[in-house]
Amino acid sequence: MMNRELVNFFLDHLSIERRLSSHTITSYSTDLEQFTAFINPTELQQVQAMDVRKWLISLSDDSLQNRSINRKLATLRTFYKYLLRTGKITENPMTSIRMVKTTKKIPHFVRESEMENLVENRIIATNFSEARDELILFLLYGTGIRLAELISLQNSQVNLTAKTIRVIGKRNKERMIPIPAFLVELIETYRQFCPFENAHLLLTDKGEPLYPMFVQRLVKKNLGEFSQLEKLSPHVLRHTYATHLLNRGADLNAIKELLGHANLAATQVYTHNSMEKMKAIYQQAHPKA
Repeated sequence: MMNRELVNFFLDHLSIERRLSSHTITSYSTDLEQFTAFINPTELQQVQAMDVRKWLISLSDDSLQNRSINRKLATLRTFYKYLLRTGKITENPMTSIRMVKTTKKIPHFVRESEMENLVENRIIATNFSEARDELILFLLYGTGIRLAELISLQNSQVNLTAKTIRVIGKRNKERMIPIPAFLVELIETYRQFCPFENAHLLLTDKGEPLYPMFVQRLVKKNLGEFSQLEKLSPHVLRHTYATHLLNRGADLNAIKELLGHANLAATQVYTHNSMEKMKAIYQQAHPKA
C-alpha cells in the first residue's frame, strides 16, 4: 500500500472514529509528511527503529525543541499502533523508541493585580466591536476555555438563566462551566450590539466566525498594556484562570473538570505556581526567612 494511502486511512480513522479536532489532525498529517519525506524511498510499512532514531537525530540537529520532538514521536506511536492493529504491519518499529527528556515548564500567568487593573481601566462598550473584544478577553479569563473552544462556541451553548456555558473540548468531550454575573452582563450587552444572525456566538466585523490570529492579536494588544509578561496569548489567560482559582483555595479536582483535562497530572502543573507564591509569602513574613 502506498505511503499516501496509508496516511489517509489513518487520518480518516482519527477524524471519523476518534473524532479529533481538525487542528489536531492537521498536526498529525504534518508530522507524517515530514517523516515520509525523511525516510524516502523507504515505505512506511518497512520502517525500522533505526530509521526513527536517524530522524530524531536530524530533528535535534535542526535545533527542534525536545517537546516538539516528543510530539512527533507521539504521532508515530499512534500511527504505528494503528497499522499494527489493522494488520498492515506485523512488528511495531516504535516499541524500543523512548521519549526525549524534557524539563517541566511552569505555566506563565497574569497576576491578580494586573487583571484587576485591566478591569478597572476597561472602556465601557459603545458599539459591536468594543463589546465583542471585551467579551473575548473576559470569556477566556472567566472560564479558562481554550482558543479553539472559544472560536467554536455556539449561541445554543450559552445558558444565561443557569449562568453556564456548555463547552465542547478535545475529542468532542463536553463539560459545563459556570459563568459569573459580570460575564452574563457582557454577553447580553454584546448580543444587543450584534447586528448579525449566526450560530456562532463571537463574530468578526463582517459577521463571520472568529479565527485564531484575530483572538491572538486582540489578547496581546490588550494585555500588553497591563502585564509585564513577554508572551501574551489566549492560553496564558487559561493558565491565569487556573492559577487564580488555585490561589483562592479551589479544589484541584474541580479545576481539572473546569479545564477539561483528561487526568489530574495535567492540572497539577499549576501547583508549582502556588508553591512559588507561598515561598514568596514565607520569605516576606517569616522572621527566620
